[in-house]
Amino acid sequence: MTDYFHLNIERDKLLSLSSLGLAHLGDSVYEVMVRSWLCLHGAAKVKDLHRATVSYVAAPAQAKRTERILPILTQEEQDVFRRGRNTAPHSVPKAASRGEYQTATGLEALFGWLYLQGRTNRLNELFALMMEEPTE
Repeated sequence: MTDYFHLNIERDKLLSLSSLGLAHLGDSVYEVMVRSWLCLHGAAKVKDLHRATVSYVAAPAQAKRTERILPILTQEEQDVFRRGRNTAPHSVPKAASRGEYQTATGLEALFGWLYLQGRTNRLNELFALMMEEPTE
């Protein structure tokens, strides 16, 4: 039986996956992390949780927070991010620019790629940096 919570996909198989497939999975990984973060930070009412989740997972918010982690990505992570970002989108949501949407897709591809390798410590490290309050 496959343990879908503790994956460690072979490198060759991982490299053969499409960027959009990685982004599809990474989108849900990122959303689960945001939902967990919100619950742990005291948001309790369902309507408040949903509204807050949407504000964090929308492409413009993802793109803005992605800027915080780009300087610390490894070369391999940068390559996965770039591959996801450069995938031509079929459509772009009205609330996001094309650049924001492509950056969010790159982030999601990276999160999907890390998840499939079982690299949860790295996911947590990147996510924590993204969620930190900026220091002025």
